[in-house]
Amino acid sequence: MSTDPGTSTIMDAAFLKSTRAMLKAAEMTSLFVAFVCFTVASKPRLITATVLEFLVTLLLYLLYLLKLNKRLTLFFWPFVDMFNSVFAAVYLTVLSLMALTTYTVTGTLAGGIVGLLSVVLFCADTYLLFTKITFNNPRHATLNQGNE
Repeated sequence: MSTDPGTSTIMDAAFLKSTRAMLKAAEMTSLFVAFVCFTVASKPRLITATVLEFLVTLLLYLLYLLKLNKRLTLFFWPFVDMFNSVFAAVYLTVLSLMALTTYTVTGTLAGGIVGLLSVVLFCADTYLLFTKITFNNPRHATLNQGNE
């Protein structure tokens, strides 16, 4: 690769500096901490849920970072990302409340609290995505907004 400003790179440096990238990194961090807490408490159902959502969030992060959203135009990626954030918020709310009400080990309690923090982050992500997606704009304008 050359260092000319006119050439395209594999990674999207603008995405790395964006609010959404920082929010996705915070989501992944909180999910990883919840995973560690649930692993210490030996709760397989909760471990599976946090790992699954961590992987989905990581894949969406890599999708935007490597600019794959511009190559794979089969899906409207901001909407897929928003749907995932809504689903994750609801799913983690149920799991975290279940962990908080049935805890017998401190790790389950800590994981439930961190899970609720993840819910707040996913709700913020949903709000940011919803404000960026307007269904009246042309598709290319909305896709460009997805990196902010």
